Amino acid sequence: MLSGLDRRGFLKLAAAGALGAGLTACGAGGSASGETALRYAWWGNTIRQQNYSKALKEFAAKNPGIVVEPEFAEYAAFQERMTTQMAARDVADIFWVASPQVLTYHKSKLYRALDDIPTLNLADYSKEDLESFKLGGQLNTMPFGIFVPVIRYNDSFVKEDGVDLPPDDADWDAWSAFLIDYAKDNPKRRKGMPYEPDADLPFESWLRQRGEQLWTQDGKPGFTTDSLAAWFDWWDKLQKAGAVMTLSEQEGIGPDWALVGEKVLAKVGNSNHMIDEAKQFPDHDFKLRGMPVAKDALAGHQFLYFPRMAIYQGIDEEKVEAAGKLVSYNTNDLAMVKTVGLTMGAPVNPKVFQQYYDSATGDEKEMLTIVQAGREAERRIRFEAPPGTSTWRTAMSRVSEEIALGRLRTTDGAKRLLAEIQAGISRAG
Repeated sequence: MLSGLDRRGFLKLAAAGALGAGLTACGAGGSASGETALRYAWWGNTIRQQNYSKALKEFAAKNPGIVVEPEFAEYAAFQERMTTQMAARDVADIFWVASPQVLTYHKSKLYRALDDIPTLNLADYSKEDLESFKLGGQLNTMPFGIFVPVIRYNDSFVKEDGVDLPPDDADWDAWSAFLIDYAKDNPKRRKGMPYEPDADLPFESWLRQRGEQLWTQDGKPGFTTDSLAAWFDWWDKLQKAGAVMTLSEQEGIGPDWALVGEKVLAKVGNSNHMIDEAKQFPDHDFKLRGMPVAKDALAGHQFLYFPRMAIYQGIDEEKVEAAGKLVSYNTNDLAMVKTVGLTMGAPVNPKVFQQYYDSATGDEKEMLTIVQAGREAERRIRFEAPPGTSTWRTAMSRVSEEIALGRLRTTDGAKRLLAEIQAGISRAG
């Protein structure tokens, strides 16, 4: 999931044919006799590419005899490359799993079981942790981060404008009323937030509070047209009241934080986005708070999102223990997290989490604190996206844009989106 940082850079990177630029960073192109070569595939922006390339070099230096061959791409190109590699059965030994592809790759039998690999240390995780990591009762992917849906707000603007935010337990109506009032009366004529009804984790929070799910255990949409339309209505009310930015003001449905960050008080999003995006405005202080909570919210509505990595089912058996060491380094070693940072979320390993927290920056502690609160909260089970839903977020963005432009009513948009999602699942089935 992208933070929006350097998105234009992604396109330039792809256009230059540099998606494989990191391939020689750690000794690609073959390994010396007696060495084990591991292909490692991940996505991100150029900063993440540099950080992970450095971390993989550090791992190789600590593990003589293991050579790591990076395969890097931006998010969309990564998924396209995975599709090609799946068809050729030429998948990297270790690879990140894009959220809409978790069960698609599972159905395609891309994952190797992890709980029989002696070099993958699972001792720091509770039984409950390990159960929450499993897919279909199997530990076959490994989370390497955690993030939660949040509202991020500019605390410098809060103080400058002399406003009082709604209380932590404020519901959606109270929050929208605050945003409308703020946009009507602040000295710099800022908007309350960007227009982002396609923000998937906040939308999932909305659903779970209403007793629904994004996806069901049997691979279907877990929400109704009414709940989806109500979500669009919430945003439509804000837009018509001038509380959120117009598409013109934010230059499209996917606002670039670098362009809108000084024009809004707050935004919805994912907790990990703060790590990169706060740096773009170093003179401002940013804070995180949980999503609004409906007055009749169902217990256990909070949830954790895990970015996952996997070991390829077709990996050569003589490479498995080396692969286990590399996955363990990603998830259980403070040195790795120190090098790559927290752009992919809070450390999933409880001990590494605490070790990192002890020396974290202010922005990092803000993010780690809200993730820990989510981790300690009561949580109902959450299911991953079923096969056939890889483009559902793109479809949601398209419908959100049509509603903003007045071309679709919220109810019609909800029907169209749900029908498109269901059609994709049917085709995949």
